[in-house]
Order: sequence, then structure tokens, then C-alpha cells
Amino acid sequence: MSVEVVWHDLECGGYAEDLALWRELAGAGPVLDLGCGTGRVALDLAARGVLVVGLDHDPVLLAALAARAQGLPVETVCADARAFDLGRRFPVVLAPMQTVQLLGGPEGRGRFLGCARRHLEPGGVFALALADALEGFDESTATPPMPDMREQDGIVYFSQPVAVKDEGERVAIHRVREIVDRDGARTSGRDVVRLDRLEPAELETEAAAAGFRALERRLIPPTDEFVGSVVVMLGG
Repeated sequence: MSVEVVWHDLECGGYAEDLALWRELAGAGPVLDLGCGTGRVALDLAARGVLVVGLDHDPVLLAALAARAQGLPVETVCADARAFDLGRRFPVVLAPMQTVQLLGGPEGRGRFLGCARRHLEPGGVFALALADALEGFDESTATPPMPDMREQDGIVYFSQPVAVKDEGERVAIHRVREIVDRDGARTSGRDVVRLDRLEPAELETEAAAAGFRALERRLIPPTDEFVGSVVVMLGG
């Protein structure tokens, strides 16, 4: 298993608080899962008999999803979520885990929304998760959250958020990543993920320009380990 897949699973794969909502929305499918990664949502839906097309720009993560989906109704597509054409439409399109906040601002979101609109069946639903406001902190002034840890083939992986920094139009989440190999040698580095600041009403306004209509929002409450989300619901 590649290190990239291990980090993705460790930092994202354990989140399950939103799965009940995606199951509810999926119905009988098929579902288009945008930013599917290694299949946290896609595999959960497919295990319930729902056909899922998982789209992601990272071929390594998609390869892991395909390997895990053996025998399940999952198709994978490697493409940029801001520029894809599958030649088909779906009754349900999902963008879980703040995918819409990783697109580089309004211009990228506009292209993303346009692609999603062209792939949504008339009367279909497009659901997008937005992270609740992140409280800033710095490792020098606050105690970081508990780390995520995993052992894989005798190697220990450790990932800990150490800062959330305001960068104006974005919020930067800083993590320390450390690997302890079988001989006890340690290597460490940093990873930074930047989320666009985006309010639900702002996203709904941008979506209206792409031909969507706003539906009633849904909420995913926070837990001790994860922030909550507002799920913007859009109709075709």
C-alpha cells in the first residue's frame, strides 16, 4: 500500500458521521461521488447495492478504491472535478468532506458547479458538505488535538493537526506527519491543506448562476474528533 493511500485513510477514512445522510440521499442510485478518494463513501454505498461512480484527480487513491471494490458496483473515473464529461446523468451527485472548499475560489467552484449541473438528472439532488467555521490555533499557544495513528505492515504512521491558520480567503490546516519504521527509525514532515472560506448562502448564490435551486440544508453535528458540517442541498 502506498504511503499516499495510508495518509489519506488515516486522516480521512475514519470519519463516519455523515454516512447516514449519504445513504438516505442515495436511494437506489446510481450516485456520482465527487472527490471520492479511496472510497470512504463510495464503498459504504456500494456495499448496500448502490451503483457508485467515484471521481477523483488522484490515480493512486482511485487504484486503492478499485482494489477494495472487487465485487461491488463501483466504477472509477480519474478526472478534475472542475472539468469532466462522463456522457451520462445521475439522480444523485455528492461532494462530501469539504471537496467544494478545495477548488481554489469562485472561478474553480463555478466550473465545478457547471460540470455537476450537466451530470445531474432533472429533479435530481446535488449535496455538498461545508466545514463549520474552524477555530484558529497554533502549536505554540494551544494544545493540539489528539493524533491519528495507524500500524501498517509493521510501520507506524502518526498524523497530528498542529495549527489552523487564517490566510484571508482560506484557512490552512497544518499537520505533522511522522513514520516509525520496523527498525524504530523516525522520519517526519509537514502537510498543509487549505480550505476556501465559504458560507452556505454564498455557495447557493453561485449555484443559482449554474442553474441550480437551493433546497433545505442539512446539518451534520460535530463530534469530539471532528468539526460539524452544513450540507448545502441543490436541486436540478
